[in-house]
Amino acid sequence: MDAIEEVLNRGVEKIYPNREGLAKVLRSGKKLRLYQGFDPSGIQLHIGHLVGLMKLRQFQKLGHHVIFLIGDGTGQAGDPSGKTRSREKYLTREELRQNAKDYVMQAGKILDFKGNNPVEILYNSDWLNKLTLVDILDIAGHFSLQQLEERDLFNERKKEGREINFREFLYPLLQGYDSVAMKVDLEIGGDDQMFNMLAGRKLVKEMRGREKFVLTTPLLTDNSGHKIGKTEGNVIALTSKPEDLFGMIMNLPDDVISKCFEYITTVPMEEVTKYSKAIADGENPMVYKKKLAFNIVEILNNATAAKQAREFFENTFQKKQVSETIPEIKIDSGKMNIIDLILKADPIKSRSEAKRLVKEKAVDIDGITVDDPQIIITVNNGMVIRIGKHRFVKVLL
Repeated sequence: MDAIEEVLNRGVEKIYPNREGLAKVLRSGKKLRLYQGFDPSGIQLHIGHLVGLMKLRQFQKLGHHVIFLIGDGTGQAGDPSGKTRSREKYLTREELRQNAKDYVMQAGKILDFKGNNPVEILYNSDWLNKLTLVDILDIAGHFSLQQLEERDLFNERKKEGREINFREFLYPLLQGYDSVAMKVDLEIGGDDQMFNMLAGRKLVKEMRGREKFVLTTPLLTDNSGHKIGKTEGNVIALTSKPEDLFGMIMNLPDDVISKCFEYITTVPMEEVTKYSKAIADGENPMVYKKKLAFNIVEILNNATAAKQAREFFENTFQKKQVSETIPEIKIDSGKMNIIDLILKADPIKSRSEAKRLVKEKAVDIDGITVDDPQIIITVNNGMVIRIGKHRFVKVLL
C-alpha cells in the first residue's frame, strides 16, 4: 500500500463521514490541519497512547500540519469516556499543566517538534478558560439533552443507578469547541472518543460552516477487552528503560502481538500479515514477540538500545544465566505487597533494606523493574524475582 492508503487503513477503526471523502482530499494534494488531544490526568504517556501518536506521525511525514493538543482545559471537566462512575476528584488547570510538563519530551520520541514541518503544541485552556457565559450558552445551544443523554456510558450508569455529574455532560461540548477554535480539518482519537469527536464535527459544521473529518483509532486491548498500556503495577511508559520496556512487551498476552505490530510499529504491513499467519498456524509466538519488543524499543530509543535490551532479556531469561536450579520459594497468596514478597524471597533482608532496594530500582519481577514500595504484585507460578545484582529466586504456588 502507498503512504496515503496506509494512513487511511493501518490502525484505523472508522473515518467520518467516510473514508472515500478523506482519501479524495488527501490525494488532491491539500495539506490538512489536524490534531489529537491528550488530557494530562497522569504524568506519563504509555504504549496505549502510541497508537494515536503513530497516526499523527504518518500525517506529519506526509507534510500535513499536526497539532499536539494538551487538554488542560477539557481536563478540568473530566473526560467521562470509559468511566463507569463519576470522578471523586477533578484536577485544576495548575495540576494538569504540572502533569503535562514532560508530555512534549515523551511525545518527541515519535513526533518531530522541530525541523521543516514541526508539530505545533497548543493548550486548550488558552481559549476554554476565556469563554464567557454567552459563549458557553451559544455552544450548548447546538445540542439537545437527548443527544447528550444517548451516550452509551451514560445509559449504562442510569441503568445501574450511578450518578452522572453534569460537568461530564459539558466535556464533549468543550472538546468539540477545540475544533472550532483551532479551525481544524481533521481530528484523531481513540475509538472511545468517538462521541466527543463527533460533537466537534457538529460544531464545526454549524459554527464554521465547513467539513471536519474524524478518524478513530482502535484501542489497544487483549481479547478480553482489557486495555494494554498498564501491566500489574507497572505503566508501560514511553520513557521506560529499554531493558524494562523489552521485558514488559515480552510479558504482554500473545493475542495482542498482531495488533501491536499493526498499530504501534513501523514494520511493513506485508510482514505483519506474514507474522499473524505464522502465529495462527502454530509457530512459537515468542519469536514474534521478540521482534515486536525490539521494534518498539528501537522506535522509542535507538537500534543500539534495542540490541542491548534484547541481549539482556536473552541472557537473563532465555539462556538461563538465571539457572533452572536457582532457589525456589513456595507462596500461598495470589497477591502480595512487594516488600513482603522480597522478605519471603530473601529472609535475611530487613523491611527498611527491602524498601531501599525497591526505591533504588534494584528489584525486578520477571525482568520488569519495580520502584514503588506500596505496589501489590500478582504472584504467578514460576515468576523470577531479582533482588540486587545477584540474588534470583523462583516462585512456586
